[in-house]
Amino acid sequence: MIVKLVNGSGEMRKAKIGFSWTVFFFGFLVPICRGDAKWAVLMFAASVLTLFLAQMVFCFTYNGTYIRELLANGFRPADDYSRSALIAKGYMAG
Repeated sequence: MIVKLVNGSGEMRKAKIGFSWTVFFFGFLVPICRGDAKWAVLMFAASVLTLFLAQMVFCFTYNGTYIRELLANGFRPADDYSRSALIAKGYMAG
């Protein structure tokens, strides 16, 4: 399920809840495309050090991490569907 998040200046981001097929196939390039340099560096370093086994872990965790960081940086759900999905998955309190 895809949620839409918006900040105070009107910038909108879309994020998928759950497994990340894009990270599975493209690894650390995903956070680069999303403008998330910190996680791009961490994912690259972890993947190289573990012979890309860490990439399998990031497939399951990166989307959640990305959503949590957006929420911490002032983004809020753009619509009722996104809000209820984030509450249902535990990213936000009801």
